[in-house]
Amino acid sequence: MARESLLISTLVELADNLVDNFDVIDVLTVLSDRCVEAIDVDAAGVLLTSPEGDLQFVASSNESMRTLELFQVQTDEGPCVDCFRSGNAIVNYALANSETLWPRFTPVALAHGFRSVHCLPMRLRGRTLGALNLFRTEQGPLTGDDVVVAQGLADVATIAIIQHMSSTDARTLNDQLSRALNSRVIIEQAKGMVSQATNCGMDAAFARLRTHSRNHNARLTDVAQAVVTGAIEADDLDRVAASK
Repeated sequence: MARESLLISTLVELADNLVDNFDVIDVLTVLSDRCVEAIDVDAAGVLLTSPEGDLQFVASSNESMRTLELFQVQTDEGPCVDCFRSGNAIVNYALANSETLWPRFTPVALAHGFRSVHCLPMRLRGRTLGALNLFRTEQGPLTGDDVVVAQGLADVATIAIIQHMSSTDARTLNDQLSRALNSRVIIEQAKGMVSQATNCGMDAAFARLRTHSRNHNARLTDVAQAVVTGAIEADDLDRVAASK
């Protein structure tokens, strides 16, 4: 029942993002976080195709995942790249056995403590927008239910993005996708400023940015921009509520 409640709240949260100030990064960050909470994985991340057709890093559940996603983009190698290009899921793949498949990516993933990978296409009606990467620190398979839940969350996020696309002309859509990908630069700058100002790690800095955006009903990108420009002091962001 706990997972069912979480999935229901996730669907509501994703649907709540389908408003005039729709933000792709917000939607895919929610997707990454909820996968870690609802599925037996330790990290999740999303690569999304740009208007030019190149994969770009968009969202992740933590800093290690961000590093691996960026590495895949930079080297054009890894499970997310293969999943996107083939449109086929990669499930229960032991990284220790994949050195010949991804000779540059695998050692980096192992160095970050990950032992198995699962990657699902973000696809609807033959159109693939990107891929959802799921990593575990232990080998061993995901259950069939976990795979279904992960693909379901990826499908909902994909539908949300495509639904937004359907109401937008192609030129405006390309502009929005480009802005979403470029806004990652602003978010990374803001994370660094918050980390330095509050003497916290990058994951904690990102959590404060997200908490502030949620508490003030503002887009994550807009909050990050405000921090970078000085409209909001880096140490004035709302604090993350302590876990009970």
